[in-house]
This record gives sequence, structure tokens and C-alpha cells, in this order.
Amino acid sequence: MKLLKNKKSLAIIIVSMIASNALTYYSIKRNSANLEQENAISHDNNYDVTRLDGYKYVKPILYVDGKYEAENLSSIKQNVTNIIDNYKKIGILNSASMYIKEFKGNGWTGVNVDEKYMPGSLMKVPELIAYLKMNELKPGTLDRAISYDHKNDLDRHTNFNSKTIQVGNKYTIRELLTYMIKYSDNQATNLLNENIDKDIFGRVFTDLGLAIPDWTSGNYPISAKEYSVFMRALYNGSYLNKENSEIGAELLSQCDFNRGMIAGLPKGTKVAHKFGESGKVNEQHLSESAIIYINNSAYVLTVMTSGKDYKKLPEIIKEISANVYQYMKTNEVASI
Repeated sequence: MKLLKNKKSLAIIIVSMIASNALTYYSIKRNSANLEQENAISHDNNYDVTRLDGYKYVKPILYVDGKYEAENLSSIKQNVTNIIDNYKKIGILNSASMYIKEFKGNGWTGVNVDEKYMPGSLMKVPELIAYLKMNELKPGTLDRAISYDHKNDLDRHTNFNSKTIQVGNKYTIRELLTYMIKYSDNQATNLLNENIDKDIFGRVFTDLGLAIPDWTSGNYPISAKEYSVFMRALYNGSYLNKENSEIGAELLSQCDFNRGMIAGLPKGTKVAHKFGESGKVNEQHLSESAIIYINNSAYVLTVMTSGKDYKKLPEIIKEISANVYQYMKTNEVASI
């Protein structure tokens, strides 16, 4: 009988130990899960997520940014800072800014990223995006023909000229977009301006988190970081559908300006880019933004400059472009 009682006591002790261990295990698991959840929330707080409004049940992600600059890009940031400072010391450069967004690790960095510049023909990219959005909403828009009846007297002087449309001809919107992006033709741009849906054009800016430009004013100062959202939206295929994003990026790959970023890259590098010039006689602005493809991935590079001699500004963009590419290539930042 005593032995039976001892066995029962032992059984109770064992059951109690198992129960106690189980409670401890589940307590640890619960605390661990809570900790993981807290860490996830803390991790999410390190990012800014931009979503697209205007839908009833969904809110698509446009892009995600780290709140802080990527540490692995700090050395190229310092390198570019030194380039800018050197050109400022010798009086060639008044100011410059640079922004990099690499898509493998989703990191970014920049120099004077919030400094504003006059974008000039860089504004042709959001116009391109607006027309591609019009084509999504009304398929066949790109094939609509428009007559070019008279040449417009445009209140702007351009230093970098290429091909232009000819009076008396008809052009499809697709052809006009080609002239606007490939040759940066202001006559084609003006004709497109006359036929664009201004509401859709405005929404391109507000949807991407920017203020709507004043249509009657050529004054729209913008920073390198802000401008880069247009290139990022095209590469990510997050604003337009995949087909129209591809059309836009392919058109930008045909841009014939080759004195800036292109000149600093190895021959044959795949690039989708656009340049813009603006400013006055004593202060010229030259900027360029590009999606640069490398090792099955890509990065966006936007460089904005101002100086007294526009002939020197492409050389600065070229040097920055070459340095950034070499860093990306050597460190395999953009590789998969």
C-alpha cells in the first residue's frame, strides 16, 4: 500500500513537472512570438511606404524607402561629395546634388538631396508617363494622329539641340513622344502639351507624392531625390501597367544625349535616361536622371548641377556617373 502511495506521488510529481515545463515552453514561445512581432514593427518603422490612393478596396505599394541612408553606400557618397567640392573650389560649379537608389538591397544615399533645381526637359518624363496613363485608360491613344500646322515661338534657348518635327506633317502621339524623349524636341513637346489631359498630368505628381506644377509657369524647382520617383515608378512597374512601363523605359533608353552620364559608362551599358537644361546666362542648370542596368539589376542615379559655363557641366555629370558605376560594379551592390 505504501509502495502504491509512493508511485501515485511520483506520478503526480511527473505530471506536475510536465505541466510546468509545458507552461514554461508555451510562455517562452508566446514571449518569443511577441518579441518577433515587436521587432517586425520596429523594423517596419525604419521604412517609409508610399501607396497609391484612389481605389476602394486596395492600396497598391508604389515604392519603399529606408528612412536612413544605406551604410554600404557611404564611401561613394563621400567620393561624390569630394568631386562636387573640388569643382566648386575652382569656380566651375555653383552647386550640385546627387541621389542614388539601388534596387537589390533597396538602399539609397545622396549629396544635397533636398536642394532644388530647375528641371528643364526632365519634366518631359512625367509628361511621357501621363500619356502612357492616358493610353491605359483609353487604349489606342498612342496611335492617334495630330497635325503640326505651325511652328511655335518658344520662350527658351537650348544649348543641346537634336532633331525636330516639321510643319505640315501629321504625327501620331507615339511619334511625338519619341521626338520629345529621344531628341528632347520642344516643338513636339509643345504639340503634346496642347493635347494632354491636364488632370491626368497633375495626378502623376500627386500620386507620386509631389505637388502639382503650375501649367502656366515654367518654374517648378525640384530636388534630385524627388525627381527620382519618376524613374523608380517606371522601373518598378508600380504606377503604369507592365506594358506601358516597358514602353516608357524603352523610349528613355533611346535618348540621344551622350555628353553626361552615358560618357561616363562603359560602351554598351544599358541605360534609360533623360537630361534637362534651364537657368539664366550667369547660372545654367544641367541635370540628368537615369536607370542604369548592371548585373541583372539596376540603380537610379540623378545628378543636378548649376554653374556659369554650361559646357563644363556635362563633364561633372560624366565624372560622377563614372565613379558611381565603378563603385557599383566593384562592390556588386546592384548584382543578384
